[in-house]
Amino acid sequence: MKNKIKNRYKTLKKVRILGIDPGYAIVGFGVLDYDGIRFTPIEYGAVLTEAGTPFPERLRAIHEDIEYIFDKFSPECMAIERLYFTTNQKTAIDVAQARGITVLSAAKRNIPVSEYTPLQVKQSVVGYGKAEKKQVMEMTRQILGLAQIPKPDDAADALAIAICHGHSTRFDFR
Repeated sequence: MKNKIKNRYKTLKKVRILGIDPGYAIVGFGVLDYDGIRFTPIEYGAVLTEAGTPFPERLRAIHEDIEYIFDKFSPECMAIERLYFTTNQKTAIDVAQARGITVLSAAKRNIPVSEYTPLQVKQSVVGYGKAEKKQVMEMTRQILGLAQIPKPDDAADALAIAICHGHSTRFDFR
């Protein structure tokens, strides 16, 4: 029995997941490899646009940087936070437009996109859907074996979204 398990793990294929925390001032991203057992961080960071820049230019900058991320890291799937807004509708519309650019970049490459609510991410990463942001960030750090919590927060959020996708999807690792 041990030999079968050992051999099975040797043949696992890794899947590359791109996690996205959408926004238009800051778009967090995290790229992870997942083999069904552990996550390996490849890269994380944020796409930044400057306040005061005309909105179409901000969208163009996001598009160019997201295209670069797709081209450089060749993810096999993308996980993105599902939008929810209760107060500021203008912000919601602007974030939705920026999010659409990211989803389009994946669609152009026939990369499947999965959406997760903050509750789902917290449940997957911490085990508790009402966990505080600090708890999610610390668990993300621990799961990935990082020395410190990723910065900016949007990058940590994107990594948590990618972890959620790995935990939530049935990949065929044969």
